[in-house]
Amino acid sequence: MNLVLMGLPGAGKGTQAEQIVDKYEIPHISTGDMFRSAIKEGTVLGLQAKSFMDKGELVPDEVTIGIVRERLSKADCEKGFLLDGFPRTVPQAEALETILSDLNREIDFVINIDVKKELLMERLTGRRICKSCGSTYHLVFNPPATEGVCDRCNGELYQRADDNEETVQNRLEVNLKQTKPLLDFYETKGYLRNINGQQDIRKVFADLDELLGSLHE
Repeated sequence: MNLVLMGLPGAGKGTQAEQIVDKYEIPHISTGDMFRSAIKEGTVLGLQAKSFMDKGELVPDEVTIGIVRERLSKADCEKGFLLDGFPRTVPQAEALETILSDLNREIDFVINIDVKKELLMERLTGRRICKSCGSTYHLVFNPPATEGVCDRCNGELYQRADDNEETVQNRLEVNLKQTKPLLDFYETKGYLRNINGQQDIRKVFADLDELLGSLHE
């Protein structure tokens, strides 16, 4: 099965990706992992990507697309793959179509884990971390016994700067703008499947499992 996984920050994409990969035994391919692997292997494209990354610049599309092509051509992708973090734009999505066509394959589903923005705000701004031991809490889902105090070491809990409301709001807005054209593109192609990510984690996976099970019917 050939899958693309989408979802805004806080939607629970990572958790679901782990379970899909475990159950269906397909590789989880993220952009970062692909870059690191290509750089480690010293491929021409990997070295090109490294030269941009070392300067703090974005890796150009043609290099990224080349690395994706190399990765999807590997033997462990023969049974399928779960792409995460690519494509990010419509031109990248079109390039992926070309790559898969050349490999005589096609996308089965583009899975979007759908969660309302208000709930994502709650999820992302509720995290608190202990200054002393680094334990993580959540004001709603995993609160400490005493507000502001770590259960383990009585250390002080704090909110990371990138978890504050303004930063999170901005991050979500940027992601929404970026993913909307991509979701529209895949909707038109007929690949898109929205999964309700506001349910219990187990129920989200049960819905995903039912969807993916339909590929074997």
